[in-house]
Amino acid sequence: MDTIRDQDGDTTSTTAVDAERQARWEEQERAAASASRDIAEVPAVEVITTAAVHLLSAAAVKVGLADDPATQTDLDEARKLINALAGLITAGAPEISDMHARSLRDGLRSVQLAFREASVIPDPIGKGPGEKWTGPVT
Repeated sequence: MDTIRDQDGDTTSTTAVDAERQARWEEQERAAASASRDIAEVPAVEVITTAAVHLLSAAAVKVGLADDPATQTDLDEARKLINALAGLITAGAPEISDMHARSLRDGLRSVQLAFREASVIPDPIGKGPGEKWTGPVT
């Protein structure tokens, strides 16, 4: 029987280590399968709105609407997030109903305006982040 030393210097048989490793892999497989089943049960509206809320929250932080704007503001990153959010809302709105889309559009407009306000050199009207999909925001 082969042996190996663990972090504490104790010896363990390789068979025991292999069995432990196999047990961990099996547990991870069960967890992954469970997660896959769980996501299959989530309605598309919920997945779309959750993704939009995450993008909206991240954009808000990056435009300086969070606890520490001096260290968290990053307009380059905010532009990317706002563009992605605008695309998702525009494309997803017909699928998620006006009731859900309306509040997301309001949040998007708020971060677009905050971006414009935070910019040292503001984009021309209609050329700001997300305005390709939403139209001019003023």
